[in-house]
Parts: sequence; C-alpha cells; structure tokens
Amino acid sequence: MKVLRALPVAAAVVLFAGGCALQPMYAGGAGGSVARSLAAVEVSPIEGQSGWLVRNALVDRLGAGSAPARYRLDVRLDDKLEGLALLGNDTIARERRTLRARYQLVDAGSGKIVIDASAGSDAGIDIVSSEYATIAAEQTALENLAQVVADQIVTRLSLKLRQAPAAPTP
Repeated sequence: MKVLRALPVAAAVVLFAGGCALQPMYAGGAGGSVARSLAAVEVSPIEGQSGWLVRNALVDRLGAGSAPARYRLDVRLDDKLEGLALLGNDTIARERRTLRARYQLVDAGSGKIVIDASAGSDAGIDIVSSEYATIAAEQTALENLAQVVADQIVTRLSLKLRQAPAAPTP
C-alpha cells in the first residue's frame, strides 16, 4: 500500500525534472565549454600581498595558462583592517578584516568589458595578549578572505562564460 501512495509523488518528480532547464555548469569536466572558457582567462598582476593571494587563488581555479588568452581579468583590491571593540583601558579587543575586489573581465580581442562587478567578504579577529597570535590570526583571515573572494569571482565568470560561445579546443 505504501508503494502505491509514493507512486504519484515519484511520477510528479520525474515529470517536473524532465522539463527542467537546469543543466550542470561544469558538464564535460576539464573538456567542457565552461572549463575551456575559464582556462582562456588571463589574470593580470594584482598589487600587494592580498593581491598575490587572490591572483594565485584565481589562477588555480581558472586553470589559466592552459589555453590561449581570450579574456583578461583586471582586479583592484581594497584590504582594510580596523579595530572594533574598545575596552575601558583604550585597548582594542576585536578587529575586522575586510577584503573587497572590483574586477573587470575584458575581451582580449576587442577590448570590450564583458563583466564589471565586485566581490568581497570580511572576517572578525579576536585580539589576544600574544602579539604573535594576533598577527597570525590577521594573516590567516587574509588568506581565507582571498579564497572566498576568488571563489565569488570565478562563480560569476562561470555564469557569464557559460552563456558565451565556448573557446575552441586546442
């Protein structure tokens, strides 16, 4: 009896899923159209330590350099570290590190801006009595923020390049 009750639900799921326009973004793996388009993105140098971290994360995720450059990605970062919680003895008990990126995807052939957007994230840092521990926490926060910002950028590029014609297979 339980099988008969579940049958209409299963049939409805099959009917709705069959007419759904959802498709896997990375269909075809490394040989798929999105992966090939992402590999054709050259990441311009980005200033500073935060820029080095974000650029390396982007190059890792894009597979940049494995295909002829069809696009150029220009990124400008704003990295801020600010004190928040002020104690009665005028010492800071907490900091917030914010990393914001303004980026443009430029068609290398025409110079046309394909995407002009921003990405960003922030992290809270507790200030402790050990200066070394505080510096290590600030550095770790920056490394984590660089990964998050790179993920946001690559996701946006993937969605846009999914709509664009695929880069030719070498």
